[in-house]
Amino acid sequence: MMNAVDDTPLPEDISAWIGRSERTEDEIGLTNARRMAAMLDLDPADFRTGSPLPPLWYSLFFTPNARQSQIGHDGHPRKGDFLPPIGLPRRMFVGRSVSFLRPLRIGEAASKTSTIAAITPKHGRSGALVFLTVRHTIETMAGPAVVEDQQVVYREAAGSAGAARMQEAGTAAPAADWTEQRAIDPVLLFRYSALTWNGHRIHYDADYARAEEGYPGCVMNGALTVLLLAEAGRRRAARPLAGLTARLSSPLFSGEVMTLAGHTAADGRMACQATGPTGIPAAAVTLSFAP
Repeated sequence: MMNAVDDTPLPEDISAWIGRSERTEDEIGLTNARRMAAMLDLDPADFRTGSPLPPLWYSLFFTPNARQSQIGHDGHPRKGDFLPPIGLPRRMFVGRSVSFLRPLRIGEAASKTSTIAAITPKHGRSGALVFLTVRHTIETMAGPAVVEDQQVVYREAAGSAGAARMQEAGTAAPAADWTEQRAIDPVLLFRYSALTWNGHRIHYDADYARAEEGYPGCVMNGALTVLLLAEAGRRRAARPLAGLTARLSSPLFSGEVMTLAGHTAADGRMACQATGPTGIPAAAVTLSFAP
């Protein structure tokens, strides 16, 4: 997304946050599972108590329940509680690596332990950057079910709306074995934000996205892009998903049409990508399937 280079030393007061953990308990609730199914245009009635939860739907649960008084101007919970007080105002999800050890089941109690794994300052074309990696381990009484390393980036305030698209130099995506197109519409963005309890205003408040963060409009949630790619890929593979890696390289925006594409699974892996109107990849996802 920003060609980050030149690692810089981490301030001592921030490095002390590495290793900090928190634990969250939740229930893999039927209502949220059925709402996700509806958002994905599946039949909600196909999901019942005891049904296995589709792999990436774990993001519906263990959401930060910050009190309203603890929400920052951008819609995120204020930093300095679990997340370190990084002094850069803009925050965005840029990637994840996930191992699916066994299915979660609707109706079961579960817990998530989150640990600050790494904090890496860099410098890119847009200025100062700090990459934060958080490891999440979700488990039930039967043991660990999901292990995720999630990466977000903190950036400086926007310089101008024209600079915010920030497409990484590169070539168009290679020809794929399958493609499908999805419209990025405001209702889809709102429903996903509501389902995942994500208050970040760039996904639903166009005036804020333009005036405060320098984007041309509401921003597609990167985790939703990854979800749609993974769902499209695993439908075609028809095999259990064992793992996933994802990297976001450029934002997509409400009102655009994105193309989801991928290749036939080979050696248990499938490469997928999402592109916007320019044809330059906005997200790359590799799916790993069980034998």
